[in-house]
Amino acid sequence: MSLNDQFRPHASSHQSLRTVRMRLTALYSALFTISGAVLLTITYWLMRRSKWVIITYDDRGPEIRRHLERLREAQLRDLLIQFGIAFAAMVVISIVLGWLVAGRVLRPLRTMTATIRQISARNLHERLAVTGPRDELKDLADTVDGLLGRLETALDSHKRFVANAAHELRTPLTLERALLEETLTDREATLESYRATSERLLAISKEQGQLLEALLTLAGSERGLDHREPFDLSDLAREALDSARMEAGARDLRVHTHFAPAPSAGDPALAGRLVANLIDNAVHHNVPEGHVEITTGSRAGRALVAVANTGPVISPQQVGGLFEPFQRLDGRTARGDGHHGLGLSIVRAIATAHGADLTARTRPGGGLSIEIGFPAAAVPGHQPPHIPENPRPRTPLPATRPDGNRPTD
Repeated sequence: MSLNDQFRPHASSHQSLRTVRMRLTALYSALFTISGAVLLTITYWLMRRSKWVIITYDDRGPEIRRHLERLREAQLRDLLIQFGIAFAAMVVISIVLGWLVAGRVLRPLRTMTATIRQISARNLHERLAVTGPRDELKDLADTVDGLLGRLETALDSHKRFVANAAHELRTPLTLERALLEETLTDREATLESYRATSERLLAISKEQGQLLEALLTLAGSERGLDHREPFDLSDLAREALDSARMEAGARDLRVHTHFAPAPSAGDPALAGRLVANLIDNAVHHNVPEGHVEITTGSRAGRALVAVANTGPVISPQQVGGLFEPFQRLDGRTARGDGHHGLGLSIVRAIATAHGADLTARTRPGGGLSIEIGFPAAAVPGHQPPHIPENPRPRTPLPATRPDGNRPTD
């Protein structure tokens, strides 16, 4: 099925509309038939119960009374027949009027159906734009317009993502081919040059593997969760910090932590990747001798993990773009440092999959503060500590240098 077919309504929509019109006609006709039958029945019953006053002044009184009673019965029979004929005629008229009224009511739906049938991936920008009073049909049209807007946004994001991913994958492939051609055409190539080329190709292949892994993680996160297991954000933060400690030490960063229990539920592997990406982003996009603050805990029924860091000055308008795939502050789309601009987009996708709230703020002196609130999971017999708004570090934990020494404050 092509992408255009996904946005094209089913071919039986017109037949379904005719069925709805028939149902409305049957409903209108049935209501009129029932109400008309009840009205005629009541009228006939009242006329039959009515008493005729007969006054006579001679001996033929009983005979006249019987004659008048027979006449009354005949008139009632004639009236019943006339009622039946009028009732049958009105039933036919009600069916015709019901069909016309139903068509009038469903006319906006036919217009909307025709417009939606013409919308495809090529003209997804078109809208129904129904005007008129605010009623159920207007609400339906506005809802469809909102859905089309979200689909257009998602499709544009998908196109940008595919284009950026193709660019990111094409660059190392082009470099690999150039290295291989250079080596094969060099008649004076030595064993050392072959080894150097192999090492470069191995590094490029490793970087491609990291990019593909990030893309798979992003795609899996956007698909949602298949299962839920309990985990504690404080444990995940400790594990992620252990992995990032060497790079933090190499950059002379001071790491401050306040780890309090923050139980939640979901996919522990994805949640661990989220915390690791937050810490990796805070360490990598920092300044020499800067600071990283990591906090976990609970507030207002949410299990929280907050990571703040010093770094370059970021304007508030740039924050939203940082969570888009392949977007960086410097505007470049490729780097040879193993960072492809997918870290925070993966963070957002994993947070969305877990139903978590994500808040990102710039820091006045430079850097970024990110807080993510997962739905808290109750732990029997345990009341997790409360995290106040805008938490500050309480326990400094110096990062370790590659040589094993700790930087000083």
